[in-house]
Amino acid sequence: MFSHPRPSVNQTLSLQEVQGELEITLKREDQIHSDISGNKWRKLKYNFQHAKQNGHQSVLTFGGAFSNHLAAVATAGHQYGFQTHGIVRGEELETQTLNPTLQYCTQKGMALHFVSRTLYINKKQALASVIIDDKNPYVIPEGGTNALAVNGCAEILTSADKEFDTIAVAVGTGGTMAGLIQSTSDHQHLVGFQVVKDIEIPSRIRTFVSNDRWSLVPTYDAVGYAKSPKALIDFAHSVAGQTGVILDPLYTAPMLWHLIKKWKENTWNFGNRLLMIHTGGHQSIKGINQRLAQQGSSLRWPC
Repeated sequence: MFSHPRPSVNQTLSLQEVQGELEITLKREDQIHSDISGNKWRKLKYNFQHAKQNGHQSVLTFGGAFSNHLAAVATAGHQYGFQTHGIVRGEELETQTLNPTLQYCTQKGMALHFVSRTLYINKKQALASVIIDDKNPYVIPEGGTNALAVNGCAEILTSADKEFDTIAVAVGTGGTMAGLIQSTSDHQHLVGFQVVKDIEIPSRIRTFVSNDRWSLVPTYDAVGYAKSPKALIDFAHSVAGQTGVILDPLYTAPMLWHLIKKWKENTWNFGNRLLMIHTGGHQSIKGINQRLAQQGSSLRWPC
């Protein structure tokens, strides 16, 4: 199971928004698998192998309304013979028309369990509140971050990537960043663009890594996770027009936007030969565009 994905290709980004000596190369992890995108494939690979080896019949996990992780788990379960369950943040969503992400999850066979935002904060209580037939599901944390996921993400970088002095990745829970930190060379520094406000991310990363060749850059402002202001949408269209690369709204687009902003403001304090990881997540675009349409906006994310 979990056949080897397509090799990840590095693509140089030549952007009119970047002037000077900053060199940006994008690692196209978004292209390694047709259905389980980017870092989600990396995170789930060893988790699903472990679940199968230990005789589990179902997989349960957690996520928000536009979660790339929920969509990936639903797809993996469908492909590899597991019943999947998703505990979804926001009990109000149960009475609303499902957005494209949650529709996709149900199409892939995932049973959705909606809980209040307050209850969702305590994952053990949230888990105890739902009733499922299988009393021994394999539980994967929100965002997929655990030791097995980190091991998978450590395989993103290759020997050819040693030429870069800085690696950049968007950070949701910290698992992908932890794996990358493990596999960086001594001369490299890993910069994580933290798109969600979670004070536990630094300590979570430190449980998996022992070196200090990494930094976190907060980016959870007006163009952070699941926020799509006109400036960010226009930027995504500009990048797509110049390079052919579709950035996802939740992670890669805010990361690149903030990087260029810091470069222009002369507040970028890291190396200028940069490898940026495109972690996938294109499935969220339909949901973002649906929300924009419902708000009466004429703006649409490129797809």
